Amino acid sequence: MIRSMTGFASASSADAPFSWGWEVRSVNGKGLDLRLRVPDWVDGLEAGLRKKLSARATRGNIACNLRLVREGGATGLTVNADQLTAVLSALHQIEQQAMDAGLSLAPSKATDIVTMRGVLEQSAQVQDTAALCATLLRDFDAVLADFDAMRQSEGALLADLLDSQLGQVASLTSEAAALADTRKDEMAATLRRNLARVMDNAEGADEARIAQELALIAVKSDITEEIDRLGAHVSAARDLLGQGGAVGRKLDFLMQEFNREANTLCSKAQNKALTTVGLALKAVIDQMREQVQNVE
Repeated sequence: MIRSMTGFASASSADAPFSWGWEVRSVNGKGLDLRLRVPDWVDGLEAGLRKKLSARATRGNIACNLRLVREGGATGLTVNADQLTAVLSALHQIEQQAMDAGLSLAPSKATDIVTMRGVLEQSAQVQDTAALCATLLRDFDAVLADFDAMRQSEGALLADLLDSQLGQVASLTSEAAALADTRKDEMAATLRRNLARVMDNAEGADEARIAQELALIAVKSDITEEIDRLGAHVSAARDLLGQGGAVGRKLDFLMQEFNREANTLCSKAQNKALTTVGLALKAVIDQMREQVQNVE
């Protein structure tokens, strides 16, 4: 089963004196990018969460947030001295550049500064956080299972859609093959007329040489290889969908190959009906490529 890179899960729980809320969401990405916002005073929590997420996902931009609160007023607010120094330095630089540019800024107030991210932190008076970390990691398993279930559900919908689109590509490829067979006699007749016209207006020309050049033109307009490769790509894509797992990169590569064959078919068409089929192929392939961007 393939999985989508799009997913979401949230949950709340408690274990006195703490209560907490989880939120995990993901969108598509070229690789695996984990962004965690968790209390840094719980030793080992972030590393444990990264390990669990990495075991379930191979691609996608995943954000995991944990809001942890200690009940009964046992929490306090502390100033992060390093962050405050960095903020004050940045404010000084901004004010200095504004003065150099002849601009006047309103004075910064302490109430403005403490609302800046990271300046004021909530701390918990916990000496040993090992037990709390273990509890949180156990609780996260259920959240991760819900998150993975959504990705699998979305993946099943993607697989059905892609299979349907592959069916359209296969049908259009068969139609192109039938049109190519139909146009063979027409192309042969056209080449014979062109050869006769050239010979009538090219006294002393080498008839064998001219016939050879026309034969090369006929070979260059043959789309048999493109038809065969499109059929092979359809089979390969269906095999990947059946295989499941992290096949998004391989499917994305196949979409490039699909598009290349459709472009070549259009350039060789020399026939209105065949060109129409080629453009329809390109449209379906483009739709598939958009969907494949969400496959893990």
